[in-house]
Amino acid sequence: MAIKIHSEGAAQEVTGSRHVLSVNGDRVMIDCGAFQGRRDEADRKNRGFTTDDIDRIDALVLTHAHYDHCGLIPLLVKKGFGKNIYATPATRDLASLIMMDTANIQNRDREYLSKQAAKRGETFPWEPLFEEDDVIKATGQFVTVSYNRPLPITGNIGLEFYDAGHILGSALAVLTIADPESGKRMVVGYSGDLGRKHTPIIRDPASIPAVDYLVLESTYGDRLHESQEGALEKLASVVNEAVRRGGRIIIPAFAVERTQELVYYFHILTDQKRIPELPIYVDSPMATNATSIFQVHPECYDEDIHHAFIRHHQNPFGFNSLRFVMSVDESKRLNDVKGPMVIISADGMCEAGRIQHHLIHAVEDPRNVILLVGYMAENTLGRRIQEKRPEIRIMGDIYKLRARVEEINAFSAHADYREIWDYLSGLDRSRLKRIYLVHGEPAAQAHLKAFLLEKGIADIEIVKYGEEYELA
Repeated sequence: MAIKIHSEGAAQEVTGSRHVLSVNGDRVMIDCGAFQGRRDEADRKNRGFTTDDIDRIDALVLTHAHYDHCGLIPLLVKKGFGKNIYATPATRDLASLIMMDTANIQNRDREYLSKQAAKRGETFPWEPLFEEDDVIKATGQFVTVSYNRPLPITGNIGLEFYDAGHILGSALAVLTIADPESGKRMVVGYSGDLGRKHTPIIRDPASIPAVDYLVLESTYGDRLHESQEGALEKLASVVNEAVRRGGRIIIPAFAVERTQELVYYFHILTDQKRIPELPIYVDSPMATNATSIFQVHPECYDEDIHHAFIRHHQNPFGFNSLRFVMSVDESKRLNDVKGPMVIISADGMCEAGRIQHHLIHAVEDPRNVILLVGYMAENTLGRRIQEKRPEIRIMGDIYKLRARVEEINAFSAHADYREIWDYLSGLDRSRLKRIYLVHGEPAAQAHLKAFLLEKGIADIEIVKYGEEYELA
């Protein structure tokens, strides 16, 4: 059999995951994500998205619903892809929400930026990558597959999902390739994004069966996370200091998983009286809707959340101090509210959405805190804030960064390099011939490769964009 893999995104960079497995003419794409980064670069890369002969793709497998894994599915469909899209039920629901939100944001951006250009006497020819109709069509092509339910998806390839412990519904995809002539089997695993043990809400990553090849993410290949309890202590300290100063805490957070985790942590700290009761606003319609999706997928919960929801009918995502903000007018009014508060808002890397407006009103006041709780890709506004640059550009204007910048990396949903090894060390590696590293910046990948080689992994390849790799 001729078995090959190649990457069309997230090779030696983070975001934009798109990988292809080819078997005797059958082609399966694993994830179809959008690139996230500086706005103009992201738009250029996403607009330039192509894939070899879309009509030759026999199936799309979606590992989870983050934008950098699902964000270009409507564009793929718009370009002519009409086959099945396989995902877990929770991933299907969250991806539908994220894709539709992306279509809406693009339309709002077109309207806003066209008005700005008109004020300058300029034309603005930019068009959205896809429309709401493309999202509706794409959503109709989803086929939901629960964890641990093997399913043939092409003549030569079978699929089974295992819980990745990354976000609600996230999955490691195990693809089994059968050769009808020789009777031999080859197994290829795709990690998607690998989660961590002992995170709230969702279960720990599940072990996958022995694979011949593993395509593995490497986002935190050169970093270690803080402990969960240490993170709670730091979160409480940041809140208490901001309250003492009379400032507000602005938290850029992805609408899916990170926002729900933060709400859960704030609930714990308030219940334990480690922080005073203060207004906590989730200013993101998508985060609000995503939280509703969390409530209808108890099959993904860990024991603590299952115990609270199912046995005691308590809502870990709702308490007295918490307010969900839906309308634009209500979001704007938050800028006039006095006194300490917490505002959790999307986008997580600060490149779009309501978070930019909150930053404009907060960054120049030294009483305020910008709290970073997730990965910030290169060339994003979030990365520039993380680097504490004295001046930052938001929506074309320059602002002095006078607010304190704090960072808690324990809230990351990605395994760090020790956690990646802990996961690998628990697997049956008797068949493993090679690991292919994707979805990481070059320094992180180089460190992870060296670390895993020291641990006894015999063969590791860092995937390069556009290169094809033949599996023996």
